[in-house]
Amino acid sequence: MSGARDLAARLARFPKTRPALPPKLAAIYTQQYLQNRGGETPAASLSQKLESWLHRQVAADVRGAATPGATLELGAGTLNQLAYEPAGGAYDIVEPFEALFQGSPLIGGVRDHYADIRQIPASRRYARVTSVASLEHICDLPFVLARAARLLTPDGTLRAAIPSEGGFLWKVGWMFTTGLEFRLRHGLDYGLLMAHEHVNDAREIETLVRALFEEVEVKSFGLGRQLSLYRFLAASKPRLDLAAEWDARFG
Repeated sequence: MSGARDLAARLARFPKTRPALPPKLAAIYTQQYLQNRGGETPAASLSQKLESWLHRQVAADVRGAATPGATLELGAGTLNQLAYEPAGGAYDIVEPFEALFQGSPLIGGVRDHYADIRQIPASRRYARVTSVASLEHICDLPFVLARAARLLTPDGTLRAAIPSEGGFLWKVGWMFTTGLEFRLRHGLDYGLLMAHEHVNDAREIETLVRALFEEVEVKSFGLGRQLSLYRFLAASKPRLDLAAEWDARFG
């Protein structure tokens, strides 16, 4: 399949509909999410240690910076990325699930919180738009990427770290750690929770980012695409005409 046809086929899948959770999974969803983000189980604790690679990659461009440029984080969750960011810069977040960061000691580092990227004033600009393990969750991803591109300064960058969803090592990794632990604790299929959460795979995300930005750097935590756990993308020079098209089409 040619690049243009591949992109068109992928865009045709959006916006996506998130698979519903069975009642037993829905009943423990919030509790499980907070346990995972807080590293409260052995598997979740191991996952957090490995995920430090994601956080370090996203923050690598501002390491040691006295005053970093304004940053917008998509899907900020429990605000754990802030522990890797230098203090003092303007830091806004998009996070609809307020229970994740309510009461966090890191909330003081946030300037403005938005439940949806649509709420951000069109005149606001960011030197960095960042994301750690969130793009795989977004049902209207082309719109969110397009809006993020339009919010960047001319020399701004999108810095996104994602799990290698769709790859062999990623699937084996969660099946025999978090998935196994979850079945032993609850007697339920963690794969159903993953299908509910991860509506986009890594290849799909990379395809969209490469289409929307002229310059894209990709790193893998592992050996290539299939034998990796995580992927990091740094993208700059957005194609603003395409961003406007996607914004209008999917917004």
